[in-house]
Amino acid sequence: MFFEGSEKKIEIVIRPGVPSLRTLGQDYWKALVHTARAEILSVIHNEQCDAYLLSESSLFVWDNRCLMLTCGTTTLVDAALKFIGDQGPSQIDFFSYQRKNEYRPNLQLSTVTEDLERLRALLPMKACQFGYLDSHHHFLFSMAHPDYQPEIDDHTSELLMYHISGPAADALCCSCQELSQIRQLLDLEKLLPGFELDDFLFDPCGYSVNAIKGHQYATIHITPQQSSSYVSFETNIDLGLEGAWIVEALLKRLQPRSWDTIGFNSSPQTPKRPYYLSIGECQVRLECGYEVIFSHHQDRQSQQLPVCWL
Repeated sequence: MFFEGSEKKIEIVIRPGVPSLRTLGQDYWKALVHTARAEILSVIHNEQCDAYLLSESSLFVWDNRCLMLTCGTTTLVDAALKFIGDQGPSQIDFFSYQRKNEYRPNLQLSTVTEDLERLRALLPMKACQFGYLDSHHHFLFSMAHPDYQPEIDDHTSELLMYHISGPAADALCCSCQELSQIRQLLDLEKLLPGFELDDFLFDPCGYSVNAIKGHQYATIHITPQQSSSYVSFETNIDLGLEGAWIVEALLKRLQPRSWDTIGFNSSPQTPKRPYYLSIGECQVRLECGYEVIFSHHQDRQSQQLPVCWL
């Protein structure tokens, strides 16, 4: 069984003075998600954020910002275009679109180039790529209003793990798992203390969880199928020096053969181990001020994994 676990992602910040995005209501977001060929499974709220768990990943909505991830063969670009059309390009302070190279790009309903062309018809997007073409790599398209500057504490960290192994990987592929067992397996109470959790176990396998605490969010998505296993962890907790223990805990638990870290105004830290091999890294400063830092690592102890294996 094959499933494309890697997500496409949009993040949108609206201009000051525009009504809160949360006032658009759940029916609006349901229609937007449907445009991307996904469905809302459940939602949790707090005083600052609405977190929607999707059939393919997640949607988070704050007063002035929204973030949406979709995996599989979803068409996230369609949802992005709908939002831009509904709100108007002049109402957008910052927009970004990320897409990773897929295991089976022939199954996708659009190419990266087609997505960029459609977005550029509405917004003056700039494009860049992180990573080597013959290995895991990511595309980032972005635009910002000339007045937009991110707040000093505006940061996002991503840990993207490929080909997980060991006892946790075996357990996650088991069809008899329960939500409580997955939470315990990932040690979510320690990983995200004080966060409200909303999770879902897919049939026959696969797991998603959204977590919120105040303005903070985190989300984990697991595609455990052996041929294309993939786990993503994303949060606005800084996974730099103070949050490096989270990266270490997930790597130790899931034992991926390779992984990427991506940070916006954050530098997620891979722990120093003699068997962790740094394959490549780069840093790009977007015009609005975001520093984007990318790195790719592999585990030397995994004998099955050539250096540039996808």
